[in-house]
Amino acid sequence: MSPLDEFLWAILGLLLTVAGTFMEAAIALPNFFNEEGQVVLPTSWAAVPVHPLPVSYQVAAVLFVGCMGGRQAAALSQVAYLILGLSGFQVFSQGGGLDYWREPTFGYLLGFVPGAWVCGWLAFRPQKRVSLEWLALSSLGGLVLIHVCGALYLGALALAGQLSHPLVELLEQYSLFALPGQLVTVCLVAAVARVLRLILLY
Repeated sequence: MSPLDEFLWAILGLLLTVAGTFMEAAIALPNFFNEEGQVVLPTSWAAVPVHPLPVSYQVAAVLFVGCMGGRQAAALSQVAYLILGLSGFQVFSQGGGLDYWREPTFGYLLGFVPGAWVCGWLAFRPQKRVSLEWLALSSLGGLVLIHVCGALYLGALALAGQLSHPLVELLEQYSLFALPGQLVTVCLVAAVARVLRLILLY
């Protein structure tokens, strides 16, 4: 991938991360059976129920740019995202500014940089054409690293006496409860990235 391509993916990754921060993830699950147990196909997309997930598309955007743009573009997009938010732009879920380091979710934001890098490194590691399973594994690796960084940061805040809630409660809220929805978005990222990489021939 040329430096220009990486730069364009970094810009796109930044824009997707900002937009994904404020977009709630959802999944459409059609019901193929009626009350009598008979098979019924949906007549239109409007008839398919949409179930919201308790997460946004923010992490999905981080992993997507890793799968599509590689490690350098992915990490650069997240460094730019952090700089933008810490500069005072309201691009984080709870606002922005230098004082944002006190927020319990800031460690997860810091984890976006190594998480995106690892995802991009894994996604472009095979010499042959990458598979759907490998893209999913790459995204999962990035997701795990994001949560590890977030948990370590929460632990550091707890040791410094900066948490207003118990550490275990925050870990449950930001890692345990968010993980199922994020695993669904990992599957989505892998599927979309696989199709686009087939179209773009890389």
